[in-house]
Parts: sequence; C-alpha cells; structure tokens
Amino acid sequence: MRFLLCLLLPLCLCSCAGYEIKNLAKSDIDLVADEFIQETRSAVRELVVKLYKRNPVQLQKNPGMTIEGRLAQLRVHRNELNFVELGGKQGIEAMLMAFDPDFTGDRVFALVVGLGSMLREAYSYKSEMFLTDQLDAKELLVSARNVEVLLWRLKNTRKPSGEHYIITHEYQGVTDNLSFERLFGKIIILQEMMARIAGDSDDRTVTGAVHAVSKVFIPLPI
Repeated sequence: MRFLLCLLLPLCLCSCAGYEIKNLAKSDIDLVADEFIQETRSAVRELVVKLYKRNPVQLQKNPGMTIEGRLAQLRVHRNELNFVELGGKQGIEAMLMAFDPDFTGDRVFALVVGLGSMLREAYSYKSEMFLTDQLDAKELLVSARNVEVLLWRLKNTRKPSGEHYIITHEYQGVTDNLSFERLFGKIIILQEMMARIAGDSDDRTVTGAVHAVSKVFIPLPI
C-alpha cells in the first residue's frame, strides 16, 4: 500500500492545475526567484528591441544580422553570455566596451550582453532556483546599483563630437523617449526587491551595503 501511495502522489500533484513535480524541490523563495529571473531576462530582451530600433546603425555593423538574430543569440546561451565578437567579455567589462571610443563593434550588443550577464551572475547563472541554491543579497543589490550607473552613463557619456554613444531618452538635444528609464527602473526594482527577500530569508540585513550613487561600476562580490 505504501508503495502504491508513493506512485500515486506524484501523479496527483501533477494533475493539479499549473503544478509541476519539480516544485517539490523548491521553497517559496525559490518560486519567487524564478519569477524574478524570468522578469529580468524579459526586460533585457525588451531592451534589445528598443535599443536597436533607436540605434539601427549598431545592428548594421554586422551585415545580415537582425534584431531577432540577436535575441536568438541571447536565448541560446542559457547561462554565461560568452561571445567571440566581444572577446569573451561579460558583465562590467562588456558594458564599458559600449562607451569605449576605440571600440568599433556593435555597442548595443556589448551593452545588453554586459547587462544580461551581470544580472545572470547575480542569480549564479541559474535560470531557476531549488532548495540547494542560495542567493547573495548583497550581490543582487550591487547589480541594482550597477544598473543605475549604466543609466547614468547612457545619459551623460558622449563621444568627442558631443553625440551619445547609444541613443536612448534623448535625440539631438530633445528628450523624447522616457520608456528607457521606465524599463531600467523596472530592472532596478526587481533586483532591489529580490535582495530584500534574499536578505530576510537568511535573517540578514543588506542596508548600508551600497547606498551611495556612483558613476563607477561596482564588481559583484565573489
């Protein structure tokens, strides 16, 4: 009888609407983290589309490349975002390439690969969390601060000619698109909220970790 119950229990759970058997190995925090991971990755994909529509010249640096092609590259790499055209650089190093006067490649791709890989690193490069996984609250909070730094650089860092390296909210001196700020703001809030949740789950506080607004990217703690 006990053996029969062991066989029937998974089947009963699977029959419940929307329930997956793998969720047995997840805590409530893990389920929340899964949603946050998907939301941040979705936001990065949305950013890819918006940035290329605003900066088509960057996409044209790779003949034949399309926005969908770039999105496919990000989807194929489920963990680290390691690309030959960026010399394997990820995280902060890739984001800095987007503002490097000597960089002749696709600045939008460098930016989203840097941003995307940094966010993935904050979740230990996992697409979903389980009971054996643990999140670092400070690492999540640092990633949120770095998104703020990235937004500041997009607004204030310019070429010697005075033009922005990547066009976002402003074009030819006119602020005409605030949707980028909303999207970056969403990513910042997601990381801050997950940091708070992770900190509370470990009975730790993360206040005072990285409060000062800086113009310099902060390496994620290892």
